[in-house]
Parts: sequence; C-alpha cells; structure tokens
Amino acid sequence: MARDALGLVETRGFVPAAEAADAMCKTARVRLVRYELTRGARVTVLVRGPVAEVEAAVAAGAAAAARLGEVLASHVIPALDPQLEQPIAGPRGPRP
Repeated sequence: MARDALGLVETRGFVPAAEAADAMCKTARVRLVRYELTRGARVTVLVRGPVAEVEAAVAAGAAAAARLGEVLASHVIPALDPQLEQPIAGPRGPRP
C-alpha cells in the first residue's frame, strides 16, 4: 500500500496561510489535513495526497501565499514513516 505524501507551507500570518490552503486544494487532488498556529504568527498548512499532486499543490500554495505575505518555508515529504503518521499528519480520512 502506497503512503501519501505530506506537503507543508508555512507563512507568517493567517491570511497568507488561508490563501495557500485555498490554492493548494484548487490546484491538485489533495486533502487539507489541518493547519497549525504557533508563536510569532506562524501558520503551517498541511496537505496529503499522491506525491505529484502534493508537489503541485505546495508550489501553488507557496506562490499564492507569497503574493499576500511572507512564506517562511515549503516542503514535501514523499512518504512519512508510519510512526509519524498520527503525530505529524493527523488522522487519515477517506479518499475523495
């Protein structure tokens, strides 16, 4: 069974993060897993899906967020180690 990729886009501020999430979900067949708010107004958006779809989503999300604010990081992990599934990526939901 192939594992889904994890895509992350981290921004400063919620508005660029919301724009990133919107672009990610509209650009590719990915699932929005969750977002994380941390100190310094950092917001990280996490998506899951097939590697190519996640790569496209992260590129689109980072570009969209950069138009509105600061992108601090973006990254794709092709297949998480099973031990990291729950703590990092959250529960796996049904596929669309």
